[in-house]
Amino acid sequence: MSDFLQIFYSQLPPTLQRVWEGLSGPIEIQRYLDTLPYIGEERNRSPLQVMLDGQCHCLDGALLAALALRRLGEPGLLLDLRPALDEQGRPVDDDHVLTLFRRNGLWGAIAKSNFPWLRYREPVYRSLRELAMTYFEVYFDIHHLKTLRAYTRPFDIARFDHAPYPWDETSAARLYAAFYRRKAIALFPEEAARALQPVDQRAFESGSLGTDWNWTFSTHKEGERER
Repeated sequence: MSDFLQIFYSQLPPTLQRVWEGLSGPIEIQRYLDTLPYIGEERNRSPLQVMLDGQCHCLDGALLAALALRRLGEPGLLLDLRPALDEQGRPVDDDHVLTLFRRNGLWGAIAKSNFPWLRYREPVYRSLRELAMTYFEVYFDIHHLKTLRAYTRPFDIARFDHAPYPWDETSAARLYAAFYRRKAIALFPEEAARALQPVDQRAFESGSLGTDWNWTFSTHKEGERER
């Protein structure tokens, strides 16, 4: 175990050390994230604070998942799904952050979300665009509009191995800021977006089952947003 992972581990209480040791693969990491309440507040926790507080949103949950993959000897890769922009260039919905992993050359994803269908993806996708498009039909806002438009290239958290981001929120904030500077790659042309049909009521209800509407785009404060 690398030094910074050992320091992170030493700051966990024994009960959480056992939880951390049990994160033995992507599905175990996903199941752990699923046990944590989704809290979409503006605070972006470090992985240590996620575990100590027992809550997260998609961004800080994704960093914890990426760190857990690093412990297993895998890359810690993050990808940002980006929503449409309004006429002033402002997002019309939340971003959504994925933690990537590969099996047999194919991509899968771990994700924390307030929406049930924006979470785990099996490693069966040949490209990142193919993976990102699996979120398209279930990525909608409170007005039933499909809002996903772009994705980013993977961000390797190993770039910040010099910083104590696993337990220090100031360092984690710098990592998050660098991550959000990634250039967006459009998933399809704007003319295709103009022809999109809204989600029908049955799909809307199934795609928002269990959603806490207090933490959706229209109800929380302006600033960085995560699904």
